[in-house]
Amino acid sequence: MASTQHIHPGERAAQDPIRLLAIRDTPLSVDEVFRAVGDDAAGGTALFVGTVRDHDRGAGVSALGYSSHPSAEAELRKVAEKVVADFPVRALAAVHRVGDLAVGDLAVVVAVSCAHRGEAFEACRRLIDDLKQQVPIWKQQTFSDGTEEWVGAQG
Repeated sequence: MASTQHIHPGERAAQDPIRLLAIRDTPLSVDEVFRAVGDDAAGGTALFVGTVRDHDRGAGVSALGYSSHPSAEAELRKVAEKVVADFPVRALAAVHRVGDLAVGDLAVVVAVSCAHRGEAFEACRRLIDDLKQQVPIWKQQTFSDGTEEWVGAQG
């Protein structure tokens, strides 16, 4: 008689924890990203939403646009794979917007689900920090006084 091993789903690694990665020129959806990281074995989901604000370092922002290098999605995948390798991630999603955005628009939405909340918080923080640091996406801000500034990934 063969022995049957019973493993709780939470003890198995997710088949492919990277569920959604995209650079888009269309409005982003928090619900889409949240649904993408749904996992019955996850006890914690951390979600970060970056929005366009009306100022930066005390100066009023009148316009903002994002552009990306053609390699941005591939670089985003590398960032996601590193987070999955370093944390016990059940599911991960990250979407960044490009194009012209208005104050209040969603610029980036990332989420991570893990078995426990602490791991989810840490993994989500690493995901957004590394995305901002390594993925070639640049922000052009136009200030109320007419001056402009480019800000982007250092990698």
